[in-house]
Amino acid sequence: MTLTLILTRHAKSSWNEPGLDDHERPLNKRGIASARAIGRWLADNDHTPGEVLCSDAARTRETWANIADKLIGAPEAHYTRDLYLSDPDTMLDALKRARADVVMMIAHNPGSAYLARRLVADPHPHPKFHHYPTAATSIIQFDAENWADVSWHSGSVTDFVVPRELI
Repeated sequence: MTLTLILTRHAKSSWNEPGLDDHERPLNKRGIASARAIGRWLADNDHTPGEVLCSDAARTRETWANIADKLIGAPEAHYTRDLYLSDPDTMLDALKRARADVVMMIAHNPGSAYLARRLVADPHPHPKFHHYPTAATSIIQFDAENWADVSWHSGSVTDFVVPRELI
C-alpha cells in the first residue's frame, strides 16, 4: 500500500504589527497568492488530501484556507497546537496517528525542513528543498500499510515545488 504525505510550510506571513503575538500573525498579500498557487498546483496534479493536520497558528490556518479554496472535496483540517513551531519528532508522532491514505501537514520551519529531510531516503534535487522556503510543498510517498509504520528515511519525494515557480 502507498501512503502519501503532502508537506507544506505555511505561506509568507505579515510582520506589519510589531506587537502582535507570533502565533497570531496573518498571511501577507504574497502569502495569500502563494497559498492559492499551491492549491491550484495540488488540484492540477490530483493531490487532494483526505486528512489535514495543521498548526493552529493564524498563518497556517490561512494557508490551508487558501489552498482548500482551490481543491474539490477538501476535508476539514484538524488544527493542533502540537504542530506550532514543532520539532520533527513531534511532527512524525502526529503523522503516525493519521488515518487517511493521503495526509497534508501544514506547519513551520525549521521543523518542516528537518522533517522533509529526515523522512526521505534521498533528498529532492531542487536547490530549495533543504531550506524549505515559505509555502514549499513536497509530495512524499511511503510503502507502508499505515502511518504508524512510517519511519525516518523510508519515504521517496515524488515532487517538490515552491510558489515562485508557479506565480
